[in-house]
Amino acid sequence: MPTSSRRNLSSRSSAGGASQPSGQVQSLSRGLTLLEFIADAHGSISLTDLAQRAGLANSTTHRLLSTLAQHGFVRQMGDQGLWTIGARAFTVGASFLDGRNLLAMVHPHLRELMERSGETVNLAVVDHATFDAIIIDQVQCDQLMRMSASIGGTLPMHASGAGKALLSTLKDDYLTRLLHRKGMHAFTPHTLTTPQPLKDNLALIRKRGFSYDDEEHALGLRCVAACLFNEYREPFAALSISGPGSRITDDRVVELGALVINAARELTRQWGGSAPGPSDYYRA
Repeated sequence: MPTSSRRNLSSRSSAGGASQPSGQVQSLSRGLTLLEFIADAHGSISLTDLAQRAGLANSTTHRLLSTLAQHGFVRQMGDQGLWTIGARAFTVGASFLDGRNLLAMVHPHLRELMERSGETVNLAVVDHATFDAIIIDQVQCDQLMRMSASIGGTLPMHASGAGKALLSTLKDDYLTRLLHRKGMHAFTPHTLTTPQPLKDNLALIRKRGFSYDDEEHALGLRCVAACLFNEYREPFAALSISGPGSRITDDRVVELGALVINAARELTRQWGGSAPGPSDYYRA
């Protein structure tokens, strides 16, 4: 939930005399709101600042913080007595990571994306042994002409939508070494087979947010893709929409790109991740 939304919620639910939404325990709601404000501070925050943000009296804020501290969710530190997140909050949050099931989370989104696009939708991850992209889930469209690769099939990193989306997140020096070691095989006359044109293409991917395979892996096949990111801002999978060029026309590329970007952002959010900034692309 955005910080501004939490602030609005906290001021409604925790200010003196404000009515509580049905089913909520006021003290618990206030305590969780304080925990969110401390997390938003990205370090530490004073009691007075917390009280002001939550719309609470200092004494009420202190009682809530003391209770959270007794359970290890927050702690007080430094000469100024600033409050920060405690270790227990981390261990509770880490259980969310243990309970994630990628395919169970992603598959409904694949089906929805197929229905909205009318094309086959894939989820791919990197095989770090061969450094190919592997399709681990797929929802095929019902068109007679459609992508033929199946679950378990591999895609070349430099010549596929999913592969190029993943490559676009690599640091330049690592990418150069990787391309030198892996090579850039030509699958079609449209395949990018030298490093600089590919790097120029990857820069465009970073700018617009999705990759585009324009018959680079198979003649007649086009694909758009975008990455999913984990809590370390590292890509862990790519979502792609693939279909024949007769249906994925130049006019539809931007439309389908927007669909795959929005789906990838939502899945990243559900996974608890965040996309990297311009200066912190993933180094494998």
